[in-house]
Amino acid sequence: MKNLDQQMERQAQFKAREELIFSTAENLLLEYGESGMTLDTLAADLDIAKGTLYKHFQSKDELYMLLIIRNEQMLLDMIQNTEKEFPEHLAFFMLHQLHHPERTVLYHQIEERLANTGQGLQNLFQELYQIRKRHLRIIIRLTEHYLKYIQSSMSVRDYLASIWSITQGAAAILNSTYYQRYLGERDSLRVSYIEQALALPKHAREEAFDEQEAAKAVQDANSQNS
Repeated sequence: MKNLDQQMERQAQFKAREELIFSTAENLLLEYGESGMTLDTLAADLDIAKGTLYKHFQSKDELYMLLIIRNEQMLLDMIQNTEKEFPEHLAFFMLHQLHHPERTVLYHQIEERLANTGQGLQNLFQELYQIRKRHLRIIIRLTEHYLKYIQSSMSVRDYLASIWSITQGAAAILNSTYYQRYLGERDSLRVSYIEQALALPKHAREEAFDEQEAAKAVQDANSQNS
């Protein structure tokens, strides 16, 4: 029993140290970028031996993948709260991305680079994609229900693609060295992006209604003139 308790304590210490490593690595990455975030810097910042880092990952690229997986798991955990309605889930997702736009932009760039040039990362990519599949299954179900509820003609694919595009574009401009000087108050801009995303399927419903009305008017006019 004592050995089991000691083993569990060691596992808890390992997980706590790993989380500290990941959070510190993310902070360094966001502050200094890929070129400035070295394992030597990470070890010095944590005040641990560099060799200790290799108990948690084997390379800097593997560390990047683990950070991306960690971020994706956070998104999955947020959407698994079944008490929230779709608009609240959407706001949580967009704010998670837009409160740290540099993370959103950088993780996307790193993932694309590693997908093309990374070596020995297949298992980590498989883990990442499995989390995304679980995430997507929940999102698709929630989106289908929401679009049906508001009687929108917009497809699930088009709506989710639009949300992703708005969020990625918003993160890019919020992270832009040049354009952010013109953005003004950033919180109100984030809210504006969320409002735009929520309005999209409602506009699609109104446009579909207008098209039906126009088609009916043309049909009535043709019948009167025949």
